[in-house]
Amino acid sequence: MKNSIGREIPDYIPGLGKVTGFGGAFARKPVGRTAGPALNTCLPRGDKLLASIETAIDAVGLKDGMTISFHHHFRNGDRILNRVVEAIAKKGIRDITLSPSSLNTVNDAIIPYIEQGVITAIETSGARGKMGRFLTEGHLKKPLHIRSHGGRAQAIESGAIHIDVAFLGAPACDRYGNINGIQGQSACGSLGYAIQDAAYADQVVAITDNLMAHPLFPISIPQTQVDYIVVVDSIGDPAGIASGALRYTKDPKELLIAKYAADVMDYSGYLQQDFSMQLGSGGASMAVGRFIKTKMLERGITGSFGVGGMTGVFAEMMEEGLFKMMFDVQDFDIPAIESIKKNSNHLEMSASYYANPHNSGAIVNNLDAVILSATEVDVDFNVNVITDSNGVIMGASGGHCDTAAGAKLTIVVAPLLRGRLPMVKDAVQTVVTPGETVDAIVTERGIAINPKRLDVIDNLKHSGLPIMSIYDLKDIAYGLCGKPEPIEVTDEIVGVVEYRDGTIIDVIRRPIF
Repeated sequence: MKNSIGREIPDYIPGLGKVTGFGGAFARKPVGRTAGPALNTCLPRGDKLLASIETAIDAVGLKDGMTISFHHHFRNGDRILNRVVEAIAKKGIRDITLSPSSLNTVNDAIIPYIEQGVITAIETSGARGKMGRFLTEGHLKKPLHIRSHGGRAQAIESGAIHIDVAFLGAPACDRYGNINGIQGQSACGSLGYAIQDAAYADQVVAITDNLMAHPLFPISIPQTQVDYIVVVDSIGDPAGIASGALRYTKDPKELLIAKYAADVMDYSGYLQQDFSMQLGSGGASMAVGRFIKTKMLERGITGSFGVGGMTGVFAEMMEEGLFKMMFDVQDFDIPAIESIKKNSNHLEMSASYYANPHNSGAIVNNLDAVILSATEVDVDFNVNVITDSNGVIMGASGGHCDTAAGAKLTIVVAPLLRGRLPMVKDAVQTVVTPGETVDAIVTERGIAINPKRLDVIDNLKHSGLPIMSIYDLKDIAYGLCGKPEPIEVTDEIVGVVEYRDGTIIDVIRRPIF
């Protein structure tokens, strides 16, 4: 079958079963009821402390065919996922579904356990490095199942993902299981992705290197959701968890793209008193904040709130009074972690509050503008952030399609060329975010506005910005480096890209290398 954006999607995908094709960003309405975890109990004066990860695996009764989850707040500093998978393998357990909120290059270490059949399915936001190529080559028994952050929250709450055991790294944990992410040597800030897992997993194991006296405060994950606690020497490498501080780019091309994006937001009419915004953590996306800040100071306006994964750049704007508050699902640098620790108006939020389309209103629905990056875009304004120019999995869906769907104005920033490759094409290799939710494509050589946004086009007609059609942008790119040859692929599906509503927006077929 072809879905609503013209992508060929089989009715049945081996390893996944019968699927529903994407029918439009807001076409699918939820039915049924929210799923729930198994009932558990802890008797008075019960002790949740266990001696080791191995002991915890025995205590939860982990067996073949179960689903385990992890959060990715430690990013490339994570020391939990690999260690747990290794312990599972040593116990002879097989056919595990791995359901982390995302994978990082540090997780390349578990490739041997996929080869051995310990892990036969992975549901996550994306993959990078050797793992990305390994999965693209089709070595996983079932296709990689990619979901956005909001889509993962939706799947957990609906029961499409049933977590048997969540193994959660806890920067601070007391003896009865209260957890936060802002204290200890492995502090990572918000635990927004872990909150979801703790609430819906049948059993939860907290793994910490910072056991504190009860009661811990503040509490991100309550003791009522934690069944067992394991103390280890280290749960994360601080150098990999967060950088010292993410800085504005100095690249002239990225700065020009950022200036254009800020001007588009301005002339579109969304840069006004009490506006709300999300910025990405990439160079050009963050640099937009610099130009927005200047405009805000010049006009004497302030924003209502900021959303998303937080950086020190955004936290600084809040501390300077330019934004009233921040809703934070994860933190990317040390200044952001310090901000959520000390500022009462810097709020932690769950992935569901952030971006789940099937609740009574995620915060992305209240966004005025979002600035997003892209691997490539096409003439239908579709965006790819998952596969590279060779069709290899190298990125993550993240909150890309979630924020694009929710915001009043979605601006995607990207260079027109990367090396000798055009980033504006006839058709992207893999669609993650549908063009119907993208309003503007901003490059260093020109800006294209989605023809459906007649209001934005009208507002920008006297802006002096280099506005042109998306086809003109594509022609410039092709004129500079030629039209790229299509990637040759087999019929084998190695990955499935699920839209935030649970429908399939695209599939990844194994390239012919």
